[in-house]
Amino acid sequence: MIYALTIFTAAFLLFQIQPLFGKFILPWFGGSTSVWTTCMLFFQVFLLAGYAYAHFSVRFLKLSAQLVLHGLLVVAAIAMLPVMPGDHWKPVSPADPVWQVLLLLTAHLGLPYFALASTSPLLAAWFSRVHAGSAPYRLYALSNAGSLLALLSYPLLVEPLVTRAHQSTGWSAGFVLFVVLTLGCGRVRWQARAVAGEAFPGDAGNEVATPSSRARVLWVLLPAAAAVMLLAVTNQICLDIAVVPFLWIVPLAIYLGSFVICFNHERWYYRPFWMLGLYASSGLTAWLVLQEGGTSIGTQVGILGALLLCASMVCHGELYRLRPAPRYLTGFYLMLATGGALGGLFVALLAPLVFNMFLELHLGIVLCLVLVLVILHHREVTFVKRRPGGGIRALALACTVGVAVPLYVHAEQRLGGKLEVLRNFYGVLTIDEIDATTANEAPGESLQRAMLHGRITHGIQFLSERYRGIPTTYYSEGSGIGRLLALQPRPGRRIAVVGLGIGTLAAYGRRGDLIRFYEINPAVTAAAGEYFTYLEESQAEIDIVMGDARLSLEREPPGNYDVIVLDAFNSDSPPVHLLTREAFELYFSHLRPNGVIAVNITNKHLDMSGLLYQQARESGALSALLVNTDEPPFVSSWFLMSRDRRLMKHPHLQEIVVSRGDRKGRVTAWTDDYTSLFQVLE
Repeated sequence: MIYALTIFTAAFLLFQIQPLFGKFILPWFGGSTSVWTTCMLFFQVFLLAGYAYAHFSVRFLKLSAQLVLHGLLVVAAIAMLPVMPGDHWKPVSPADPVWQVLLLLTAHLGLPYFALASTSPLLAAWFSRVHAGSAPYRLYALSNAGSLLALLSYPLLVEPLVTRAHQSTGWSAGFVLFVVLTLGCGRVRWQARAVAGEAFPGDAGNEVATPSSRARVLWVLLPAAAAVMLLAVTNQICLDIAVVPFLWIVPLAIYLGSFVICFNHERWYYRPFWMLGLYASSGLTAWLVLQEGGTSIGTQVGILGALLLCASMVCHGELYRLRPAPRYLTGFYLMLATGGALGGLFVALLAPLVFNMFLELHLGIVLCLVLVLVILHHREVTFVKRRPGGGIRALALACTVGVAVPLYVHAEQRLGGKLEVLRNFYGVLTIDEIDATTANEAPGESLQRAMLHGRITHGIQFLSERYRGIPTTYYSEGSGIGRLLALQPRPGRRIAVVGLGIGTLAAYGRRGDLIRFYEINPAVTAAAGEYFTYLEESQAEIDIVMGDARLSLEREPPGNYDVIVLDAFNSDSPPVHLLTREAFELYFSHLRPNGVIAVNITNKHLDMSGLLYQQARESGALSALLVNTDEPPFVSSWFLMSRDRRLMKHPHLQEIVVSRGDRKGRVTAWTDDYTSLFQVLE
């Protein structure tokens, strides 16, 4: 009983700390989905380290040495509590964010996480040496059940009800309980040392046969494929909606749930059903990516969730069927963790270096389907109580090709004919040209150059000398921000803009003005200067501050800005840390008494107007307006708030006002401790 309780507690703590710590550091690195991918890489690598420690301890150390070493390890980990990063860890520069995240995680979580990660394989090995006839692999299912409970309880109970500081304290108390339980397991194992020299239970007959080389390779490839699918699906969902812990948890819960189901008993993995499900969901995903985001959130999450579930069930179900006798248990777990770490390394480190667009989902699907072909090729595999014949294998091959071809075509279409495609920690940036010249215009008169971040347009500029100074897209002269800046008569205006894009707002700069852009992505800054001329040709003094805008503003003295423009929310994955109560308090501290905060909330999936009305009220804004303009092909929505009513009552703004009050009833204001994506989903 104590073994099961300790393993469950360790797994619960292991996966409760993941969204908690991610919530701490997400705002420090621009709210990028790559923050979570990097966190997952850390978790997988330290899980591998913990499994390796357990394997080599059981294999090479005497029982007394195992107990002393592990006891010292878990007790020493208490010295790193509480796991709450201090402000001195906030990044000063946006350079090398992957290594900054990994260093921060290692410094604060390294030893406690390592101790927790080693628990499941080590205690399962102790258990299997003492309890003859028991199934040690069911403890792995129990471990994943604890992990799943931790993930589901976090967004439903912990995050909405408990502040981050109290979460950290509670987790630290749980870790102390884990240490006590672990020492108790050591005592029980020492008391049962008389059977330590006996053979492992189940080591009889052909069960003790040495695992084949093919099996060992699949022990790595199957979990690697599942890990790639987990991270690829998580990236896809976060890129299309928002980077918040809840959306990290859903795919991870599906992934862990497949472990619970498959490792509980072999009967839960019915090969024909799950393999057919994998082919069907892969085909639907191929259709989905060809739609280029033209489907609803529910459809996208449903298809991607089904794909991840089927892929995880096939990979983990086949992995369980390949499990060795208990003698090889820790080696099996070590290879499993190696595969997970390799999948994480591929998505977090290798893929951004090799590919200049997101291809991990494409490659993960093909890898899973190829592994199915490998599995069906071997004669010992049965399919509906019979070995798969040539017809089944041929059909599987045809389905694999039928899915792989449209995925390849999609990748070619995305890469072909573009001026530039750049990828880094913050996503994929595309520079493209569009010729919108009509028959009545001179050739090239309406030639345009566009910047896209993922699938979202972040700016378009005409290339002809006649039109290139005209602000376009969300920033046209008839838009909310265009009308607001036209009403600013004060000479020498000071304007702060969070989010550079192509620098379109620089077109409104007058001589004597200062326009300061805050941009975290170096690729955006480079592309805006190389491919577009708004910054170069502006009459205003242009200043670009690199780094997360909120962190940069925290370090600066009061800016006395006339206008603060928040232009980081028109993508489908807005950085939510820029929308909290604490963030707006910071913005107003940098604003003149009669200044205006203008928020670009043009978004096809999220409606942030109700949230911003609430933030305006709590920030003491006396006037708040939602203004919309419809100038094809771009519809723009701007939210304006100020502590000065006079400017906001100007007819030039009032004629495009949509609402002057909260249209959707009272919305709970977001804070650094509390965010709720459900409030803003369309």
